[in-house]
Parts: sequence; structure tokens; C-alpha cells
Amino acid sequence: MDKHRMEAFSDGVVAILITIMILELHPPAGTDWSALGQVIPSVLSYVLSFVLLGIYWNNHHHMLQATERINGAILWANLHLLFWLSLVPFVTAWMGRNYDAAVPTALYGAVLIMCALAYTILQNAIIREDGQNSRLAVAIGSDRKGIASLVLYASAIPLSLFVHPWIGDALYATVALLWLVPDSRIETRLHE
Repeated sequence: MDKHRMEAFSDGVVAILITIMILELHPPAGTDWSALGQVIPSVLSYVLSFVLLGIYWNNHHHMLQATERINGAILWANLHLLFWLSLVPFVTAWMGRNYDAAVPTALYGAVLIMCALAYTILQNAIIREDGQNSRLAVAIGSDRKGIASLVLYASAIPLSLFVHPWIGDALYATVALLWLVPDSRIETRLHE
């Protein structure tokens, strides 16, 4: 199968997910500035999720640029990733409406950690197909950023539940900031 077909399908899914998220944002009932205070948590949840989906989209694109071959395992791993990403609009809306509640914040983190695990599975499936000396394998190396993300998500979930949801929110934002700085590992290998 041509990798461009898988990439185009994935791009379409991410675009739909972002569209669903924006449709979940509703204007405030009032007409003055104070009315905006009611929607700030939902807007902040949207912004965080938009950035995270954008990071996945960007890294997915770079990963596929370094991919030589696609097989059935890679297609299923990609669908697995898209499944977890498809839950982001739901948990974003729930957390945005209940910004100070532990369970929605923890479930948001559970979906994010599953997205990160699914991305890792897809990455490993591609490396298995292309080989340990492939451009992707060499570029990823020990994947410290990926491991750090999983650790931060795994920490955020119980901290959201048993300490305070804001701690989880801060850790989710930290992961986004960690990845917001462009990851040039793959791009560098593509230009060699």
C-alpha cells in the first residue's frame, strides 16, 4: 500500500476531530465581558487539545516521511492511534465543562496516555518493517521525549484524582510544551 493514502486518511481524521472540538465550544449566554468567564475553561481545554492534536499530526507526517514501506500491521497500528485520537474531543468537552473535577481530568489524561502508547506502537511497527538501521529508527534513538511524555501522563492521572485536577492540567500542558518545540530528529535524517 502507498503510504500517502494512509497519511491522507489520517490527515482527514485529524481535521474532523478538530472540527468536532470547535463545534463543542458554545458562546456564553451573556453579552458582557464577565460572560466570557463562563467559557474560559472550555476554551483552554480546546486550545490544549488543539495543540496536542496538532503535535500528533505534525509528528505523524514526519514519521511517515521517513517510512519506506507500509504493511498490514502498520495500517492497524495507525487505526489504533486514530481510535484514541478520536476520543480527544469527548474528553476535551467533559474536562472543559468540569474543569475542577478530578475524574474528567484524569480520564483526559488516560486518553492522552493511550494516544502516546498508540503512537509508540505505530512507530515500533514502522521500525520493525523498515529495520533497525532505517532513517526512522536512527532518528528516534532512545526516544527520551516519548518516554518523558508517558511518565508525565502516568503521573498526572493519579495526581488529578488524589491531589488536585490543576496538577494534571499543568502536566498535560508541560507535555504539550515539551513537544511544541519542533522535534528535528526526523527532519534532520530526511535531509542527510
